[in-house]
Amino acid sequence: MSKAKKNAPEVATVRRAKNGTAITIFFTVLSVVWILPILLVLLNSFKRKAFIFRNPFGISMVPMSKGWAAWSQGVKTCLVGLLNYKNAIAKTGFFRCFGYSLFITVGSVLVIVLCTSMTAWYVVRVKNTATKIIYTLCLFSMIVPFQMVMFTLSKFANILHLSNPLGIIVVYLGFGAGLAIFMFTGFVKSVPLEIEEAAMIDGCTPIQTYFQVVFPILRPTAITVAILEAMWVWNDYLLPSLVLNVNKYKTIPIAIQYLKQSHGQIDWGAMMAALVLSILPIVIFYMAAQKYIIEGVIAGAVKG
Repeated sequence: MSKAKKNAPEVATVRRAKNGTAITIFFTVLSVVWILPILLVLLNSFKRKAFIFRNPFGISMVPMSKGWAAWSQGVKTCLVGLLNYKNAIAKTGFFRCFGYSLFITVGSVLVIVLCTSMTAWYVVRVKNTATKIIYTLCLFSMIVPFQMVMFTLSKFANILHLSNPLGIIVVYLGFGAGLAIFMFTGFVKSVPLEIEEAAMIDGCTPIQTYFQVVFPILRPTAITVAILEAMWVWNDYLLPSLVLNVNKYKTIPIAIQYLKQSHGQIDWGAMMAALVLSILPIVIFYMAAQKYIIEGVIAGAVKG
């Protein structure tokens, strides 16, 4: 055996190690790029307006070369900056808006998961022209830009009296159904039909079969859909601003927008603090449930 063939495994190992290092460096840099704006928002939420514009990347606008006095002034600036959070909560009515956002998000996610999972199960198991049309329309809804229907949607929402937290849940069901049905359909195709037939033989009705047999099996995809839809609904600004009666019901994104005063004046300190308060719940939720996203996507990645 030649020396080149003997060294081939070592060369391949070295190449894989180099490739792995390069990939790690690339994704580390990419992560920093994505995280940096969030860190800047957090940092500037403890500053006064003048400090935000003069030194957005520093702790305070006082140069570090001035020694301990500069650090002391920086600490005082951060402590004073805590008033930004108080002003943000007071000016936006944060807790009231938080309640509306939480109600709309939880309600929309529950309705989307329940209705779309049942629809996907029906589409897969009942194969006829009607189910094919339903599935095609659901996929088509993912392609149509929201801007094409938003003015018509706003008009019909007023006519149908959907300009309230309960009504907008129906609207979110319509816009969130496409992706959810697509994901659920891929997973239902992997569920053996024999399991459902056995439940039918034991005397289960179709509804009982779904809730007692099918839905527990769909749990990984259901959790994934719930996470994705929750992040979308919680952060959405455009749809609530078009549908809701904003004089009575304000979600957190809408309330933050109202921090903009007349003549374009903005309390940037309170704005940054409000953004941190709005980001924090969904970040915590995502970090606690992120592993289920990968599990659900992999579980639904099957061929029909």
